[in-house]
Amino acid sequence: MEESDVTTLPADQRAALLEAVSRLLATESSEASVRRTMATPAGYDRALWKQLADMGVAGLVVDEAHGGAGAGAVELEAVMELAGAALLCAPLLASSVLAAELLRASGDEAAQARLLPGIASGATIATAALTGDAGTWTRDGVSVTAAGEALSGVASYVLHAQNADVLLVLARERDDVAIYEVDPRARGVAIAALPTFDHTLRLARIAFDGAPGRRIAGDGWRAAEAALDLALVALAGEQAGGSRRCLELTVEYAKNRFQFGRAIGSFQAVKHMAADLLLEAESAVSAARSAAEQLAAGSAEARAAVPLAAFACADAFTQVAATSIQMHGGIAFTWENPAHLYLRRARSGAQLFGSPSAHRERYLAALGA
Repeated sequence: MEESDVTTLPADQRAALLEAVSRLLATESSEASVRRTMATPAGYDRALWKQLADMGVAGLVVDEAHGGAGAGAVELEAVMELAGAALLCAPLLASSVLAAELLRASGDEAAQARLLPGIASGATIATAALTGDAGTWTRDGVSVTAAGEALSGVASYVLHAQNADVLLVLARERDDVAIYEVDPRARGVAIAALPTFDHTLRLARIAFDGAPGRRIAGDGWRAAEAALDLALVALAGEQAGGSRRCLELTVEYAKNRFQFGRAIGSFQAVKHMAADLLLEAESAVSAARSAAEQLAAGSAEARAAVPLAAFACADAFTQVAATSIQMHGGIAFTWENPAHLYLRRARSGAQLFGSPSAHRERYLAALGA
């Protein structure tokens, strides 16, 4: 992996982190482990989560003053490539990216001091409730309202809400949108798990009925935009890593699966399909890394690079995963093959923070089209 000009960690620390995470996921996030973990109520392995936290992954983008590694988007994207390749089941996006960045971008120093050390250590699982049932992930999509410090309404598609120790909830208050800290066990909070196409994913719908909240200072929607941008870069990295791993598994299969006395990978049609997948996977990696670098640099180009990575990586992963199934001989929805898991992760991730169409519109708007 080439060194970026906007990396935050020294090169040796960054290389050591990626090597350690790669080794850990190779042993603890195997296909068998993923299948076992996704069948549990929590949907993640607490022992693996602790090991990742001990390596600094849970607090990767949290400032050092609050117990984190003080890294940025480039390091996060690189770790997410590894996580995507391993189909990691963990509250990484929910707690370490969305919630942590929401707090950082709020500028509320007291809230940061209160919550970020626990998030960075992995001891606290936080999540962010940003959108309602329509799932638009826009300011208009915020459907919780605040009256004083009592919250009412519905937040949906909330990652790992079932496992959360802290909820960070966007709520309307007159013409503004603010962030509220809510105890998930408080009166007036009802969390219901949502069915997911990707069984490695945990989503929930939360109903608030006069639930007590603690207001966090700052511009709530501006902080949410910053958190969503970082989450889109992280998700793009996950999709790029998933695309590459899917390609590797498929090429390996094509080299070892024989038909009519020869490996199927030797047939011209299969070669062409593999070449197309290589192009998709490498394009996804380039888009994800470029978006991470632009975001880390605070460049104006990030306004276009982030949505570009969002739709390009979502499309690429879906295409690679679906074609991989075809190249496996039309296994379709045969549950026993890992290609099936990657396709589910690809299709779910493509809608997680907005559809590819919505990201295309944002990209065109950023270009002034």
